Amino acid sequence: MELILDTADVAAIKELNDLLTVTGVTTNPSIITKSKKPFDQVVKEIIDILSEDQKLFIQVLATTCDEIVEEAKYICSLRKKNMYVKIPVTHEGLKAIKKCKKLGLGVLATAIYTADQAFLAALSGADYLAPYVNRMDNFGDGVENVKELIQMLEKNHMDTKVVAASFKNTKQVHQLLVAGIQAVTIPVDVAFHMIDHPGTDSAVKTFTDDWKKAYGITALR
Repeated sequence: MELILDTADVAAIKELNDLLTVTGVTTNPSIITKSKKPFDQVVKEIIDILSEDQKLFIQVLATTCDEIVEEAKYICSLRKKNMYVKIPVTHEGLKAIKKCKKLGLGVLATAIYTADQAFLAALSGADYLAPYVNRMDNFGDGVENVKELIQMLEKNHMDTKVVAASFKNTKQVHQLLVAGIQAVTIPVDVAFHMIDHPGTDSAVKTFTDDWKKAYGITALR
């Protein structure tokens, strides 16, 4: 299972990369603008943090097929390996996905709102599919739709990975982990909510207090 961070917050990427086994980072135009840094600077800072084995996913801004392909080639040239272009599943985007795969580029199909959209992108060769779980809830049951997508890919013996996105709480992530999701890309706040629990802090405090009361120190020796 791949754990990916959905952010352009360099400090948070550094911290979580030290804490967890992170597969990579996803961004999109909105996420990058929130960093309040120029595009080139943000990308360079993220690349400097990631090892060559970690993946980076950057989304195109173009909306026509030929322009998407050109941006995709530029994005995938930013690193020697493990660079992926994110392409929304519009009509032009689906055409571009096919062309990008013929060029040997890594592709993540994004802005997915239905299992059927995702499946069609997989047929066109997308390496990853990013269904927007929380946003899909506005039109039905996001988690259940992603579960159906996982089954569709398995039954058709397709290697495309589902990287569920657009999470608002840890419950959504948990449900898809139980369902056998291949990858998730989660925002920073959800990542920390998965890590932190007041019970853990309370238990550690009790251990330390008991030891100090018995031996007068807060270390083993």
